[in-house]
Amino acid sequence: MADELLVAASGDSLFQFLQPSRLTAVVDVGANPIDGDPPYKPMLERGLCTIVGFEPQIEALASLNQRKGPMETYFPDVLGDGHPHTLHICAAPGMTSLLKPDPRMLSLFRLFPEFGRVHSTQPVVTKRLDDITEIKNLDFLKIDVQGSELSVFRSGRHKLADAMVIQTEVSFLPLYEHQPLFAEIDLELRSQGFIPHTFAAVKRWAIAPLMVNNDPYQGLNQLLEADVVYVRDFNRTDALSDEQLKHLALISHHCYRSFDLALRCVLILEQRGRLKKGSDERYTQLIGPRNR
Repeated sequence: MADELLVAASGDSLFQFLQPSRLTAVVDVGANPIDGDPPYKPMLERGLCTIVGFEPQIEALASLNQRKGPMETYFPDVLGDGHPHTLHICAAPGMTSLLKPDPRMLSLFRLFPEFGRVHSTQPVVTKRLDDITEIKNLDFLKIDVQGSELSVFRSGRHKLADAMVIQTEVSFLPLYEHQPLFAEIDLELRSQGFIPHTFAAVKRWAIAPLMVNNDPYQGLNQLLEADVVYVRDFNRTDALSDEQLKHLALISHHCYRSFDLALRCVLILEQRGRLKKGSDERYTQLIGPRNR
């Protein structure tokens, strides 16, 4: 099966150019696509990656399993620090969390008191990312677990040691009680060798009681959350293997149109003699003049 998947992926020009030894390994923690298509969709559509996803909400998990393809596997586990916790199931599925929503903070923004209304709770025993045996490789982590991201990072340092890209949701205001904020996540990921690369999405909201154009969903300036993309520090090239550079190039190119970062990877591989001389020009031709 693995050989068949590699053959399918070889139809992609960049994959054929780089020739990695395997498909890119994606892990999706909080796989329910509430905010739209996941960032790795372009790779999944081209047969360039495998997905191991985790989604504890029953209906969302059933939907993922109904739509999944041969490269996707989903589990109901709740990832965290490995200890028992309480899952707070909220009126808005996107606010279900191991943390308890903070009514005082939610009251500052229209709709959020209803979004964060807890209609039931469920005791759960979380699993550490490092203890998930189904994860054999991890190149790209996408995570959105409503405030528990930091505990996943801290209990997944072994698995994340080989990862090249992390897309994580961060919060600028504590919508939940005792919620770690952007600064803490940034310090943790930097300590693990990652640097910020880009914002994939930014959520702004109007502070109550103001409503812009009678639309409670129309934001103004107050930052609430963002999806931040971190990448392995590409300035420390001696610490990166050839295979890691290849997967970083594929993810950068297909998921974020970060052609500059992909080109940087190509140049390093060329300098190491792993790609033919002139590969940087070949890649530049591949992306076309409009993307330069």
